[in-house]
Parts: sequence; structure tokens; C-alpha cells
Amino acid sequence: MVLNTFLFAIKLAGGIKSGSLALFSDSFNSLTDIIASIAIFVAVRLGTKSADADHPFGHHRAEPIAGLIVAVFAAILGFEVLRSAFVSFFTPRDLTIDLFVFVIIGVSVLLKVFLTILFRYEAGISKSPALLASSIDHRNDILVSGSVLVGSIFMRIGYPFFDTAVAFLIGGFIIYSGFMIGVENVDFLMGKRPPKEVVERLKALAAGTDGVLDLNEVRAHYVGNFIQVEIHIEVDRNQTTARSHDVANHVKKILESEPSVDFAFVHVDPV
Repeated sequence: MVLNTFLFAIKLAGGIKSGSLALFSDSFNSLTDIIASIAIFVAVRLGTKSADADHPFGHHRAEPIAGLIVAVFAAILGFEVLRSAFVSFFTPRDLTIDLFVFVIIGVSVLLKVFLTILFRYEAGISKSPALLASSIDHRNDILVSGSVLVGSIFMRIGYPFFDTAVAFLIGGFIIYSGFMIGVENVDFLMGKRPPKEVVERLKALAAGTDGVLDLNEVRAHYVGNFIQVEIHIEVDRNQTTARSHDVANHVKKILESEPSVDFAFVHVDPV
């Protein structure tokens, strides 16, 4: 939040001073990053809360909701940038591209590279869709700032229309990124099936448990950023109910020991 606020301030100052629509548009991209950071902060805090009477399976859906908020703000910003770029085609502007502008862009790129690496690393550890969405957003910001840099270079050598063209590219790219982030987080909220390799690993863990003869049905879906599994195991019909219950409990513990699994439902089929 601190770094995005700093970037918003210097980009806004640079855009006003230089008259660059591309840099001005990029400053509002940083403004949405501030809002997104706040949403993600709240969502991550909420998502780690334990289950309660009203939310018996926890609060894991909070993080995909934050990712969806990021996507919505990105779409709004992208359309606004496109609108401003369209208007600028018919409005002559005085542009002043100097060393100050290039320093701003350079600082922005370096900070966003740092944030991209940091958020992607943390998202990999925590499996957080909110942090992953934010890392993608930071990566996109590097490309946006790179586009602004190219446009500024062309403006510097006497081709001012490139500023508007770059603003169009920025707007379109922001909308596309928001759409992709939105699709991914809607999948989390809708209970999408985990990747095939994840399901196969869960099946192998269950099938390899002592007392399990075979598997009948395995279903898994996301609840927020965690997985819930429903699995039917086959056990010897001649063994005691207590033994079958112990086998099922063992399977449940093994599956729930996986970091990505929040809850496992184990059904016993005597054969």
C-alpha cells in the first residue's frame, strides 16, 4: 500500500507536469492498486479466521472475493483510460518529456519487479488466490510502465501521437488483465474442480491407505482457495464396524494433512 501510494503520487505529478496522457493513465492504474491492496489485506485477514456458527467451513471465500474486486476495478480503470485516449485524439496537448519523466518510469518498473517477485513467492507458499491476483497485477504494471517508456521515447524525438497510442494499449491491457483475474476467482467461488494432477495425488493417498481395497467415487472442488474432497472407499465387509470407521478416519487425516485440503468427507462402501 505504501509503495503503490508513492507510485501514484509521482506518476500523477509527472503526468501533470509533462502532459503525458500515458503517464497520467498509469498513475490511476497505481490508484486502483492502492484500492486492491486494501481489499486484499482485509480479505487475507478475514480468510484466516476460524470456522464459526455462521460459517461452519471457515471464511476461505473471502480471498477470491478480493480477487474479484481487483478485477472489477481493473475493468473500470481500463475503460476510463480508453475513453480518455479517444478524447485526446481530438484535443491538442503540449507535451514536456524530460529526464524527470524517465526517472519516474524507471523507479516504477524497479518497484513493480520487486513487488511481483515478492507477491508471487508468498502466493506460492500460502496458495492465496488474492496474492496471486496481485502478483499478476504487478507484473502487468511492469508491461504498462514499459509501454509508457516506449511512448515517451517516441514523444521525445517528435512523435507525440505515440502517447495516445500507448494510452490505448494500456487501457486494453488493463481490461484484459482484469478479465483474466476475474475468471480465475469466479472459478474459485463457483467450486471449480482442482487440477487433474492434484485430484490424482489425493486418490493415490487414499488408495494407498491400509485397509482400503479400492475407490468408488472421488469428487473435489474449491471452497475459496482451499479444496474439499468427497471420497468413497471400499473396505472388507466382514470386518467390524469399528475397524471400517478407523480406516475411514485414517484416510480423512491423510487427505487433510495436505496443505491445499481443508476438509475431507469419507464414505465407506463394504464389499
